[in-house]
This record gives sequence, C-alpha cells and structure tokens, in this order.
Amino acid sequence: MTDSAPPFVVPRPDALDALREIDLVLASLHAIASDEHARDDDWYGREPARFVDGWRVTRRLAHARRLLDPGFDHDIGPDGMDEAERACAGSPYWVSSETPAPGR
Repeated sequence: MTDSAPPFVVPRPDALDALREIDLVLASLHAIASDEHARDDDWYGREPARFVDGWRVTRRLAHARRLLDPGFDHDIGPDGMDEAERACAGSPYWVSSETPAPGR
C-alpha cells in the first residue's frame, strides 16, 4: 500500500459487527487460557477445540473478513493478486503440530 492509496472505507455498522466478532474470539481465547482448569492438560487440549467448533469460530472470522473486504482495492495487480491477497500473502498459517508458532 502506498501513501497515495484512497481511504479505507467500510460502513460503520459493518466495521462494528466485524469488531464484535473478532472481540468475541479474542476475549474467549483469553478466558480459556486464563481459566483455572487451563493447568490441566486434558482440559486445555479439549476446551479450545470445543470453543472453536461449538462457537463456529471459523464462520465468525470469515464473516468479519467479508464485512471488511469491500474496503480493499480489488483490482488485480501484475502479481495476479488484489490488495487484500497481497497483504496476506506472506502470513504464516498453521500446518501441523510440529510447525513452530511464528513470533510476532
């Protein structure tokens, strides 16, 4: 993105809806990690999966992405990607339990 890029415009209700979905996921993951049962390996191995599946976390995050998507430039560049694809192209993704987590 360059300094000459147009402003990022998403309708306020959509941005707030996306923020609520993201906040639900972040606050819930924090609550799971902070729970007194988090010291129990069996519970800690089970509870995040129960949350992700039961609360449909992937659907919620996909919904948040769809709400924010209209604010990006969708023109395909010489690299064959639009603005959002280009920004995410180098993002690390989980592939297996042996893959180390990326630093931030």
